[in-house]
Amino acid sequence: MQEFSDRVAVITGAASGIGLGMARAFSARGMKLVLADLDQSALDRAISEFSDAGVQVVGQSCDVSKLDQVEALADKAIGTFGNVHVMCNNAGVGIPTSARNMKLADWKWIIDVDLWGPIYGVKVFLPLIEAAGEGHINATSSMAGLISSQMMGAYNVAKHGVVALMAATERELRSKKSPITASVLCPGPINTNISRNSVEFRPGRSKPKVDGEKSAKMARNIQAGLEQGMDPDEVGELVASAIAENKFWILTHPRWAKGVQNQLDALREDQTLTRA
Repeated sequence: MQEFSDRVAVITGAASGIGLGMARAFSARGMKLVLADLDQSALDRAISEFSDAGVQVVGQSCDVSKLDQVEALADKAIGTFGNVHVMCNNAGVGIPTSARNMKLADWKWIIDVDLWGPIYGVKVFLPLIEAAGEGHINATSSMAGLISSQMMGAYNVAKHGVVALMAATERELRSKKSPITASVLCPGPINTNISRNSVEFRPGRSKPKVDGEKSAKMARNIQAGLEQGMDPDEVGELVASAIAENKFWILTHPRWAKGVQNQLDALREDQTLTRA
């Protein structure tokens, strides 16, 4: 079982939403925190929240799509606390646009953040966790990493990649009987600012190419769904509990796994993508 007290957790996308929920759950269990985000004002508020509560915490601005910044985050963690025990690759972005019409620049941006970010996180932080002799590495995927919905092409691709990355990592750790464990978070609708943050931090901040009213309606529906979604603090508790219990799959909406099963049934029975 993963120990938390007096251990060190590093979280990307930590200034709001799921990342902040994780930080609250970990700190409640006695962990020291290294928080990373691109939103400096939100990061400052998060640091103040924890430091005012007596939590040992440091923050670092970090664009997870850039290897040197992920390495700098690791240097900050080791330089401050000497070890890393839990790493949550949580930062993510997404824009609702069809796969065929999305600009290549947006494909690259989304995949750089949502997939290369976790790849860099595993590359840089897993050796540090192994050096500590105990710990856990996690990445945030999505139900979109298990079932591809329309109008979210690049997001689906990246999140499927995150599931594959963490599954491969966990199997490799088990094959060598490592004390380190891994997991993947596949949330459904969570009440976060991912849609607004994606627009705010999109390179160039110009409007993405929109496929008419269909794409606009999809964007509105996604935002409405998020606003009615699970509280991020509840997700943080799910993540901490799953890590403690050594679960690989962390699902916020387990009933949605039925859609995965339906897709597998279609694959086996008639090789269609979706059963009628």
